[in-house]
Amino acid sequence: MNTLSYKTVSANKNSVNKEWVLVDAEGQSLGRLASVVAKMLRGKHKPDFTPHVDCGDNVIVINAAKVSLTGKKWDAKEYLRHTGYPGGQRSLKAQELFDKNPDRLIEKSVKGMLPKNKLGSALFRNLRVFTDAEHNLEAQKPKQININELV
Repeated sequence: MNTLSYKTVSANKNSVNKEWVLVDAEGQSLGRLASVVAKMLRGKHKPDFTPHVDCGDNVIVINAAKVSLTGKKWDAKEYLRHTGYPGGQRSLKAQELFDKNPDRLIEKSVKGMLPKNKLGSALFRNLRVFTDAEHNLEAQKPKQININELV
């Protein structure tokens, strides 16, 4: 048996096949949507997944204003940030953040599911979120994905 025939093939920046994917957030639960989007951004759904390489797809999320949260999360879920000054902790309820900018709710939940390093920052740049069904990326010819079939 020749052991040289069994080599692990690692993807690199030149050999990665990146696609454009369109996801409709209408009627979807925020966490379930974000986990699927993070998985597609990372590339974990591909057979040539390599942990240290950006091998995921470019994801477009439309209808961000129609995403749902279950239970009392609209009032109970808080998003914290800090200004950097003493006593500078600020918080927003999920409903306040959603009223201010519905896109930010999906972006924050997806970003929290990505790695906290340079690779995570590069992966996050592959995400585009739009409030309604209109988007300006028709030229990329994105492939429509049904989240309910993947989960």
